[in-house]
Amino acid sequence: MSDSELLSGYVDAWWTSIQDFLVLLEDLAPEDWARPTDLAGWDVKAVASHTAHLESLLAGGPDESAEVGEAPHITSPMGQFTEIGVITRREREPASIVEEIREVTARRYAALQADPPTDGAAPAPGLFGMIGWNTRTLLRNRPLDVWMHEQDIRRAVDRPGGLDSPGARHTADYLVEAFGFVVGKKVGPPAGTTAVLEVEGSPPITVEIGPDGRGRRAEVTPSDPTVRVAMDRESFIVLAGGRRAAAPGAVVVSGDEDLGRRIVDQLATTP
Repeated sequence: MSDSELLSGYVDAWWTSIQDFLVLLEDLAPEDWARPTDLAGWDVKAVASHTAHLESLLAGGPDESAEVGEAPHITSPMGQFTEIGVITRREREPASIVEEIREVTARRYAALQADPPTDGAAPAPGLFGMIGWNTRTLLRNRPLDVWMHEQDIRRAVDRPGGLDSPGARHTADYLVEAFGFVVGKKVGPPAGTTAVLEVEGSPPITVEIGPDGRGRRAEVTPSDPTVRVAMDRESFIVLAGGRRAAAPGAVVVSGDEDLGRRIVDQLATTP
C-alpha cells in the first residue's frame, strides 16, 4: 500500500469516527452532559470540549490559553494542555460545542480532500509538529482519539455501541501492536516466553521474548504458547486505554495464569 493510500485510510477512519461522535452527542439528554466518565476529572462535556479544542487547532483555529492551575487529575504537561479546551468551553452550552466540532471538522475534511496528504514523514502541522509528530502519526492517532472518546461517553451514559465501526477496528488493531512492548518491556518475562493476544475482531498477535529481553512479533503462533490472553474488543479497549478493569469473566487466560494476570494488569498503553 502506498503512503498516500495509507494516509487516506486514516483520514476516512477519522471522518467516520467524527460523524459517529456527533450523532452520539446530538442524542444526549441535558443531564447526560454532567455525567462523569472514566477519565479522571472529566465529565461528558469535558470530553466533548477537549475534542472540539483539538479539532479546532487542526482546522487552523487560534491557539487557546487558560489558567489551568492544579488538580489531582492533571499530572503532566500534556494534561495541562488537554485541560485548556475544557476550561475555555466551560461556560458554553453543549449545543455550541457540538456545532463547533461539526464546523471545524467539516472545514478540515474539505481541506484534506482538496489537498490529500502524500508524505507521512512530513512534519505534522502546528503544535503537533513541535512535539515531534509527523503527518503519519497525527493522522493515525486522530481516529483513535475520537473513537476512544466516543466510547468514554457511551460508557458514561450507558449507551453501548459503535464497537464494529471503522474507528473501532482501526483503534483495536492499532493498540494490539503495542503487545510486544507490554510483554517485553512492562512485564519482562524470561527469554523464550511466548505470549498470544486474541482480541475479538482483530488478528491475533504472538510475541516471543528474545535473549535480549525484548518482545518481538512472531510470524507463527505456537500450538502451546507460554500464555494466551483472549478477550472481546470492549474489554481490550478499556484495559489498553487505561480506562477501567474489564468486566468479570471477560478476559480468559490459559497457560501461565500468573503471567497472564501480570500482562492484563500492564495492558494500558494510552491515557
